[in-house]
Amino acid sequence: MVHFSPERLDSLLQNARGKKIMVVGDMMVDRYLWGTVTRLSPEAPVPIINIEDEDIRFGGAANVANNIISLGAEPIVVGVIGKDFWGLRFKSMLEERNLTSDGLIVEANRPTTIKTRIIGNNQHIARVDREKTYPIQKETVQKIIRFVESQLPVLDAIILQDYNKGVLTPELITAIVELANNHGIIVTVDPKFHNFMSYKRVTLFKPNRRETEEALATRLTTRDEIIAAGNRLLTALEAQAVLITLGEKGMALFQRQEEPVFMVTRARKVADVSGAGDTVIASVTVTLSAGATMEEAVVLSNYAAGVVCEEVGVVPITVEALKKTVVANQAFFNQIDQKQPDHPDDA
Repeated sequence: MVHFSPERLDSLLQNARGKKIMVVGDMMVDRYLWGTVTRLSPEAPVPIINIEDEDIRFGGAANVANNIISLGAEPIVVGVIGKDFWGLRFKSMLEERNLTSDGLIVEANRPTTIKTRIIGNNQHIARVDREKTYPIQKETVQKIIRFVESQLPVLDAIILQDYNKGVLTPELITAIVELANNHGIIVTVDPKFHNFMSYKRVTLFKPNRRETEEALATRLTTRDEIIAAGNRLLTALEAQAVLITLGEKGMALFQRQEEPVFMVTRARKVADVSGAGDTVIASVTVTLSAGATMEEAVVLSNYAAGVVCEEVGVVPITVEALKKTVVANQAFFNQIDQKQPDHPDDA
């Protein structure tokens, strides 16, 4: 397991500051409505909720950007919004964080994706989605490619964040990966089922267990099955690395000419796994751009995911929280190692 000296950890987190990370994918708005349930409706057997509070947050690929901000780097968001109120609201949210909205393309025939969660008496009652998931227009694809090209001189990395909402088409994926590789830019991927095998020759491909099982039509219940799937993806995608996230079982990292590395989860008490995948891809990419090795970046992302899983709701990782959990966990495992006998016969 990778051990971080205080100097190495500080160096990586400091080097991350100001790195420009482009996030291309399905931008969304997360809307939360909190209230109190007082009675059932006389019109149907459903609760009546008196809304008392409302919160608007970045969702989808925009939540990845939120994590990038919290790690001290600078995201450049690229995606599609509608010609509607929520598209304007999304732009204003970027401006409030001093981020450019130049990478947002407006498609008048599709709405800005918004997910509204209704919470009554601290219980999630319902979720209402407004979205269209068909592929974006070819003209939009070309606009995005031109914008990516214009930003290449300043980019340190590109994240392709797919939620199957139609932005990341095969044509767009191929074009962006080719541009990144031709300019020596890190490109990482958080895929979904559609276009799963289109992400070829990337720096890091990060599916979760369920996505991998669906794409490969197999089950990942044993260590050997996970290793076979990881090596299969590594070869088929010609990727530099594949990281399969395994929920409460941790992660498995595969690299060319390297033995697989399994990492246990760093969450002490899981409260909510929402947004953990976003935190992982953001943390890996930011730390890779800061000069971390692949294994160092994955270990740090594992710590980061552990932190956000201990919080309720979708929350981004912070530099302070990441540093604190790395130091605390390393001290804990050092104590355990010191208690182990030097030789089996000493036990």
